[in-house]
Amino acid sequence: MSTMNISLPDALKSFIDDQVSQRGYSTSSEYVRELIRKDQDRQQLRSLVLAGAESAPTVPVNGDYFESLRAKVRKG
Repeated sequence: MSTMNISLPDALKSFIDDQVSQRGYSTSSEYVRELIRKDQDRQQLRSLVLAGAESAPTVPVNGDYFESLRAKVRKG
């Protein structure tokens, strides 16, 4: 695992320390790693949503659509 040092204003350092103690993290690094992972997840979800919005329209999703899926499952 690589190491990265960052400089923070006292107010941010204090905020992180509070989050670590209040939310059960063992270290500030653990807290920051989780923030980064959540940001990665958010960016990936955003990319998927944008790709979906830019894609061509497909079959309308309504009750008939879901019933056809159920019928396929029943047939096995």
